[in-house]
Amino acid sequence: MKFRTARIIAALFTAVPALVATVPAVQSRTQNSVLDQRDQYIQQQIAAIAAEGRGRIGVAAMDLDGGGQVFVNGDMPFPMASTAKIAVAATFLEQVEKGTYRLDQQFPMMLRVRETGQLGPVAPLREGTVMTAQSLMELMITRSHNEATDGLINVVGGYENVNRWLTRNGITGQRLDHTMATLVRDDGKVDPARVIDTRTSSTPRAMIALLAAIDRGGVLSPESRAVLLDTMTRTSTGKTRIRAGLPEGTLVAHKTGTLWGVTDDVGIVRLPDGRHLAVAFFVTGPEGHAAHAKLIARMMRTIYDGYSQPVMNGTQDIVRRR
Repeated sequence: MKFRTARIIAALFTAVPALVATVPAVQSRTQNSVLDQRDQYIQQQIAAIAAEGRGRIGVAAMDLDGGGQVFVNGDMPFPMASTAKIAVAATFLEQVEKGTYRLDQQFPMMLRVRETGQLGPVAPLREGTVMTAQSLMELMITRSHNEATDGLINVVGGYENVNRWLTRNGITGQRLDHTMATLVRDDGKVDPARVIDTRTSSTPRAMIALLAAIDRGGVLSPESRAVLLDTMTRTSTGKTRIRAGLPEGTLVAHKTGTLWGVTDDVGIVRLPDGRHLAVAFFVTGPEGHAAHAKLIARMMRTIYDGYSQPVMNGTQDIVRRR
């Protein structure tokens, strides 16, 4: 496994000890009050932007180093679409850690078989192009390649084992119930803006918990964490979503998801002082992906600006501007 580049990227996502050390172990009541006011103000702004949409919108953000979090419909299930691929990657990497598989080991993509007559509950699959697991993961994360994803789901023993990995690691409120082939085949049968379908869904809170567990190193080894975060920094999809809401050059490791009426983007953003911000955006509605992307970009910039402001002398700049 080639970890050199991945380790460089992962090192950039490591909390800066000097910065963390400047935060007192026990904050004063005044400072806690200011932090709470900051969260409330950011949350109000995000809720106002979300209210412009005509569907269901879920948002979560958490400052993983400095404290603070905001939620809009944080405990409501939303279609994960391809953001589910983060958990698939983590499940496979755990098996690499156990010695069951290797990243340079070769496996086939799994391709959907054309169905005739009445469709079954699960889209049938056949083996396709064979490539290394690392290549499958690269395609799955950076290009959201569904056949590569189904290849890795097959390798780990099915999506049921992805759910077992989530449960073992304390991630509640997120589950995978379809292969990508079945998910795409059945896309559009349910209006996600009106119907809460708990299949292959996640709450914003659960997605933040998953991102935090990966970023903090609680569920993967340093090597596996480096591989996954490095791959997520190369995501080429959804350039008008989270990335469009960040200043140029901001380091972000993210994964998008797109279905009919569904526009998602989740990830970890590095703030100017080195703190890490986990964010999750699930947007549904009839407006279309371009309009959804603009909402995500605006909400991302609001969150980024809010958490980039330092707390000084018991007064937080963003709160003072109210």
